[in-house]
Amino acid sequence: MPRQVFLYDKPERFVAGTVGQPGQRTFFLQASAAGRTTSVALEKTQVEALAERIDELLDEVVRRTGGAAPVPAVAPTELLDNKPLEVPVDEEFRVGTMALAWDGAEERMILEAQALVEIEAEDEEDLEAAEEMLLQDDENGPPLLRVRLTGAQARSFAKRALDVVAAGRPPCPLCSLPLDPEGHVCPRQNGYRRSATA
Repeated sequence: MPRQVFLYDKPERFVAGTVGQPGQRTFFLQASAAGRTTSVALEKTQVEALAERIDELLDEVVRRTGGAAPVPAVAPTELLDNKPLEVPVDEEFRVGTMALAWDGAEERMILEAQALVEIEAEDEEDLEAAEEMLLQDDENGPPLLRVRLTGAQARSFAKRALDVVAAGRPPCPLCSLPLDPEGHVCPRQNGYRRSATA
C-alpha cells in the first residue's frame, strides 16, 4: 500500500493543541490549508522537545547566516494563535518519529512527523536495520505529515506549543510532580497526600 503523505507546503495554520482536561489531555499537531485539516496525536514530551528544537534550529540559522535569513528573534505578535483546535479533531495517526530541517534555498523550515510503527526484531542487528529502514523516504513507509513553515510561522508555532505544555497541572513545590485537583501522594513527604491548595 502506498505511503500516505499529508503535505502542507504553505499552511494557513499549524499549531499544537490539546483535547481534554489537565491530567487527561491528548496532545495534537494540527495543520490546515485550502479547506482541509490534518490532526496527528503525540505525547506532551514530544511537543515540548519539538518546540525547543525548533527554537534552537532557528537560532542556529540566524547565527550561520549572520541575521540574513528571514527569521525573527521572537514570535511576531500578529502571528500568535490562541484559538482552539479545529473540530472535529480526527486523529490520522499517532506520531512516532519527527524530523526538522532548514531549506536555505526556499528559506523554510521543514517539519516531518511520521506515524508510530511497532518494530519486531529478533536481535539488536535486526532492530537497527528496521529503524534505519524507517528513516528512508520509502513510498511504502508509514503515514507522514510534512509541513513547510516560514521562520516567523515556526517561531509562532514553538511559542504556542510551549504555552500549551505549560498550561497543564501545576507542579508540586516539593517534588515537581504534577498536582491533581485533589492533590497527590508526594514522595518528598513520605507518601503523605499533598493537596493542590497547600
